[in-house]
Amino acid sequence: MFDAIAPRYDFLNHLLSAGIDRYWRRRAIRSLRLTGRERVLDLCTGTADLAIAARTARPGAARVLGVDFSGAMLAVGAHKLRRESLSGEIALVRGDAMRIPVADASVDAVTIAFGIRNVEDAHVTCRDLHRVLKAGGRLAILEFAIPTTPLVRAAYLSYFRHILPRIGRLISRHEAAYGYLPESVGAFATPVEFTELLRKSGFGNVSADPMTFGIVFLYTAKRLEA
Repeated sequence: MFDAIAPRYDFLNHLLSAGIDRYWRRRAIRSLRLTGRERVLDLCTGTADLAIAARTARPGAARVLGVDFSGAMLAVGAHKLRRESLSGEIALVRGDAMRIPVADASVDAVTIAFGIRNVEDAHVTCRDLHRVLKAGGRLAILEFAIPTTPLVRAAYLSYFRHILPRIGRLISRHEAAYGYLPESVGAFATPVEFTELLRKSGFGNVSADPMTFGIVFLYTAKRLEA
């Protein structure tokens, strides 16, 4: 499915979010408090938008590794890196989010944008994220949620369940992908449940910050000093 929608993925992300997705990514990178020396892992990197944001921030990461299971998504990302002359600073690798191809305690920060709900077992992935982070390393995860304010919730669910899938199918020409999106968001953990999962995975300083009326949450956490 992800391979099939890769060619139109970036366009649809910007269109369906009215461009707010760029702001969400900037917030996630700011939360890492980068100094310009860090090695950052962007898991479920897709077409590498968040990996690029981590490298091009001021200050940005010294090096970024993007990992994703979709070869077609990575191919789109690699094209963007060549276009922006970033191939020497951002590496893209095909890999499994539950068995991250990175050594223990080898990265300073980890990011995930709208990918944690797609892994088979989020707890396994979060434990592996804890493994690869250095002591004191920071985590930033962006993920959709269902708003709790009644009027916002009603409007959001109407758009999410009826309008978004139709636009997605029309532009991506894939029948299932943009029906899967609202289904996967509805099936994913609530913010309270996911913050507890992060704590159970060994993280400290866990927080969940709602953005854009609660349709997206920025989860931040830290691997505590050994």
